[in-house]
Amino acid sequence: MTARDRAIETIANHRVAPTQNYLEDAGADIYGQYVFHDAAQRQYLAKPIYEKLRQTIDGHEPFDPAIVDAVAHGVKEWALAHGATHFTHWFVPMTGSTAEKHDSFLTPTSEGSSIAEFSGRNLVQGEPDASSFPSGGIRATFEARGYTAWDVTSPIFLQVEPNGVTMTIPTGYVSFTGEALDHKIPLLRSQEALGTQALRVLRWFGNATSKRVFTTIGPEQEYFLVDRRLALQRPDLILTGRTLFGAPSPKGQELEDQYFGPIRERILAFMMDLDRELWRLGIPARTRHNEVAPGQFEMAPVFEATSVGSDHNMIVMSTMRRLAAQHSLMFLIHEKPFAGINGSGKHNNWSMATDDGENLLDPGNDPHANAQFLAFLMAVVRGVNCHADLLRASIADAGQDHRLGANEAPPAIMSIFLGSQLEDVIAQLEKGPAAASKQGGNVALGVTSLPVLPKDATDRNRTSPFAFTGNKFEFRAVGSSAPIYWPQTVLNTAVADSLKELADALDGLTPGDFEGLTKILSGIVRDHKQVLFEGNNYAEEWHTEAARRGLPNNRTTVDALPALATDKARDLFSRFGVLSERELASRVDIFWERYVKVGNIEASCALDIARTMILPAAVRYLGELATASASRGATVVAGRVAKLIDDLVAAVDALEAAQHEAHDQDSVPAEAKVVVDRVIPAQEALRTAADALEAVVSDELWPLPKYRELLFQY
Repeated sequence: MTARDRAIETIANHRVAPTQNYLEDAGADIYGQYVFHDAAQRQYLAKPIYEKLRQTIDGHEPFDPAIVDAVAHGVKEWALAHGATHFTHWFVPMTGSTAEKHDSFLTPTSEGSSIAEFSGRNLVQGEPDASSFPSGGIRATFEARGYTAWDVTSPIFLQVEPNGVTMTIPTGYVSFTGEALDHKIPLLRSQEALGTQALRVLRWFGNATSKRVFTTIGPEQEYFLVDRRLALQRPDLILTGRTLFGAPSPKGQELEDQYFGPIRERILAFMMDLDRELWRLGIPARTRHNEVAPGQFEMAPVFEATSVGSDHNMIVMSTMRRLAAQHSLMFLIHEKPFAGINGSGKHNNWSMATDDGENLLDPGNDPHANAQFLAFLMAVVRGVNCHADLLRASIADAGQDHRLGANEAPPAIMSIFLGSQLEDVIAQLEKGPAAASKQGGNVALGVTSLPVLPKDATDRNRTSPFAFTGNKFEFRAVGSSAPIYWPQTVLNTAVADSLKELADALDGLTPGDFEGLTKILSGIVRDHKQVLFEGNNYAEEWHTEAARRGLPNNRTTVDALPALATDKARDLFSRFGVLSERELASRVDIFWERYVKVGNIEASCALDIARTMILPAAVRYLGELATASASRGATVVAGRVAKLIDDLVAAVDALEAAQHEAHDQDSVPAEAKVVVDRVIPAQEALRTAADALEAVVSDELWPLPKYRELLFQY
């Protein structure tokens, strides 16, 4: 019996053990149990300290250093009461993952015992080694000092493991020279930039009460789950997160029976555990369902402030990975883990809101009459059109190159879908004041036992990379593995730029001059309507039409990244204080290096599997055929296998040559160009040869678990 056979037998006999505390949890208020949230702050902080801290968290006042020791004492007492022994500053360096260094609360005393210590300095600032994180040239390897700085707006939480509890402090991460080395700090800066300009616009409309405008996010997270015992037999899944080889399964997603289908017991057990863990961490997980591809699923949270929601999405991914292992599953977050079926994205539902609860992208009942909504809407339209190249660059990644434009995800062309109602309003606005708007009406179902449903005036467009969905925009093009900080940083900054231009124009008008406002908005429509598209973004005709409109179509990461090195990009980010020229340049260098490193890892892994697993299996099968009876059928099959083995060896040689050519380049961008032009096509040719062998080599000899097993055995 092969390892594949043993794994499948184990899966077949697997039964889900019920969670013992499920009913207890269902009746308990577990939400936020592991979070130093408002109720915990009230309990562990003196009232004056609590009130000052809340003013900072709510964005009304800068943090007061005078209260830091009192806050540190309160949060330490809370953590110790929950069994914490260590604390850590948790941050998001430019690796695409999170980082943390744990320190114990315990300090030895001269009497041979220990005491729990945690000062204000421990809370506010940490000093992890900065030498081994990507810096893009900001820090030399021998320059090790870096600082983590407490982000007061993001809740402190507990990491609760079977063997201990760690108090976790979300932070930003800066170099010794004060330059951002992480994803968090630029996002916070971009939020302040957008908020400042949005308040200027609101003041013109007579809003004198709102003190802060911030962005909100609700990231839908797609992912795959496969049986861990099978996945661990595939070096490609372990090392790259995707299958570099694999012939199509006889059944894929053709029958469309996976989407929203009944959730299997084993998967539902994982999802239930996930929900409970996320609720304890104060993460508002709400939706769970099967996605389109077999083995693919999705979860979605309720909206939160973008900086908190971005932190929470990182926690979601790490929690999924940890719980999957506990359920003998492997969590796959790559944008395209399996060829021939849908890949995974992250749909970022984004809007702008005031601190007194107003959603600035809510059109109300009559969008044609809602001048403020139209002003903010058109600012977003202008921002996406002016900075489409930067938005495309913000989602560029090696994994995305396998997904974008594959008739399952938005293409690389940035466009906006508004829906029929708003499209009609915008068409009127181009010529003058909008006089009317289409109404939704009702959907008559023709069955007396079913209620009449209210009909939305605007449909959804799943092919659009940036679609308006009622009171928010859905940035659908973000990759499933991506930290969402960077795409949202770019989007916030692009919209801040548009809001500033709008606010500058409004400064020349008397407040209440809606005729003047209409002229300004009409001008924005005329100058930027080319980015609006209501049709099928997958259609080849759209590529032709987009080119006619002058919209950029940067199909690969290598095509997209140069936009970040332009004078326009440097001016935009520096003008709003989001990134200095040096900080932006460092990110460009890191993105290039990451693309090349991922390409090299994948190519090396493919060569290793082809040489040491696939080729020996194919040769062994050829030997068995040679010793079989000299029938015509065996001879024909042997000849076919021999030809495919020759093709495989030739493909291995071609990929090795392409890899050497890439290594010989004198710059990282030049190396990346060879990766996309030569290495990836050579790797695909190797896959084609290997997959052809999978279709003829004896199943008993094939060394890798197949798609039919990975996607349907769980």
